[in-house]
Amino acid sequence: MRINNVLGLLYSNSYDDALPELTNLRTMGSVPFGCMYRLIDFPLSSMVNSGVGKVGVITKSNYRSLMDHLAMGKPWDLARKNEALFLLPPFSAGGIVGNQTRMEGLFGAMAFLQNSKEEYVIMSDCHTVCNIDYRLLMKKHKSSGADITVAACRGTAPNLSCMRFQVDAAQDDRITEIAIQRDPTPDTLYSLNIFVMRKSLLERLAQEALRMGRTDFERDVMQPQVQSLRMHAVVEDGFVRVIDSLQSYYDVSMSLLVCHQSLFSANRPVLTKVQDDMPTIYGLHSSVKNCLAADGCKLEGKAEHSVVFRNVWIEPGAVVKNCILMQGTYVSAGAHLENVIADKNVVIKPNKTLVGTPNYPVYLGKGIVI
Repeated sequence: MRINNVLGLLYSNSYDDALPELTNLRTMGSVPFGCMYRLIDFPLSSMVNSGVGKVGVITKSNYRSLMDHLAMGKPWDLARKNEALFLLPPFSAGGIVGNQTRMEGLFGAMAFLQNSKEEYVIMSDCHTVCNIDYRLLMKKHKSSGADITVAACRGTAPNLSCMRFQVDAAQDDRITEIAIQRDPTPDTLYSLNIFVMRKSLLERLAQEALRMGRTDFERDVMQPQVQSLRMHAVVEDGFVRVIDSLQSYYDVSMSLLVCHQSLFSANRPVLTKVQDDMPTIYGLHSSVKNCLAADGCKLEGKAEHSVVFRNVWIEPGAVVKNCILMQGTYVSAGAHLENVIADKNVVIKPNKTLVGTPNYPVYLGKGIVI
């Protein structure tokens, strides 16, 4: 695979409605995750680490923070004179206004797609936390002779309207049946919404869908043509987690404290916007156990089994357990937090107690003062 022969397309707003608490003021792609990252960092880094040199990010709404995070793409080595990173905001074309579905996003980005010279396209959403080597996916796509290759996972399907597959193992996991449902079904082969195909095929499918007034890629394109197009599923191993709710966001974040080596690989680093800051300060009487803590923090109280973002201040006497504290959170002396998700710039005043459960964490919106 030549590094300049594959075009990347990222959908930053897909499944925003699955995580309304965190996407009210931002896209799914710009949701903070894992101390210092945004969700878009994972598919974007996977593309860059696999040699993809041109990436278009399709947006719909609330993408100001996404623009601030991506900027010119320098952290991903995409700040170039030719090709590089492109932000594709909503565009009215062919009677379609806005990017409500995957196909509508393609309609709005059709000029970008047609003007790109790459032979292949990799499309991905931003709600899946994984670190995939797309070179292997491309290799399997070519060797199988597939028209469309879909990255898939076997396990309990997310509570989203996504594709479930039946495959023929004798034909290199060719997809023989597609069901689309919203149900957390166990032991299912389900789509990660990562697609590989020729750009010419994607353009033809998009144009046909536009003429027919069809806007749903999975239901109007993939499902009806499962027999006429050769589609194959590639099962991804390693750390693969789909975020389909605030609860799953909490669970996936907490899982980083137990197992994350396959996600953060030295050979395929997860790249993000660099924000240089002072090292985290640990107070003389602080107690910090099993936490992920970014730089710029001041931890003087007690923190256990928590994910702590940049510039978080936990005062002496404060207790934080099983929490996600995003950038700029301030926990005053005597406060007790347990099973809490605090968005950016939350302030907890002295001696306040907030206790949720692992199955029902307390969420505090951006800038709230308790």
